[in-house]
Amino acid sequence: MRKCFLTGLLVLVPLAITVWVLNIIISTLDQSLLFVPQRWQPSNLVGFDIPGFGAILTIVIVFVVGLLANNLIGNYILRLWEKLLHRIPVVSSLYGSVKQVSDTLFSSSGNAFRKAVLIPYPHANSYTIGFLTGAPGGDVKNHLVGDYVSVYVPTTPNPTSGFFLMMARENVVELDMTVDAALKYIVSMGVVAPE
Repeated sequence: MRKCFLTGLLVLVPLAITVWVLNIIISTLDQSLLFVPQRWQPSNLVGFDIPGFGAILTIVIVFVVGLLANNLIGNYILRLWEKLLHRIPVVSSLYGSVKQVSDTLFSSSGNAFRKAVLIPYPHANSYTIGFLTGAPGGDVKNHLVGDYVSVYVPTTPNPTSGFFLMMARENVVELDMTVDAALKYIVSMGVVAPE
């Protein structure tokens, strides 16, 4: 009886969490319908709400903005818009920071997580997986003696929070593991070991 219950949990828990996360994402994206005039809302056009319609609308808007920004006129308008935002005192610093991070994470040429690495953390006899993110820059590199790399160490099971470390390259072991496999390994708390 206990075995059947645990098997049921193993089947239902991942399914329930997946449905829950998808529900959060879709209901958040459905909020874009608030910007659509009331007479064009699906509930007024077809007589009932269509779950996920806002998500589809959001994806279409993002695609159209990307399409427009990739042509000459759209690129020019985008640059004018960014110049305007950089002149507004509080918005300038916030927008600049968010843009820099998003360019790094989402750009096709960007390499936010370049490589999965093994590092000694939090002390010399304990190891964890981190991600190589680059090299220290600015004035920081003037105060570091030797060859250093920047490493992001995510927390388990939520990899969106973590620690940023600058470590001597000699203490960082590059792993023969994809970033995706390393993330799965971290999120699963070591249960889903990479092949």
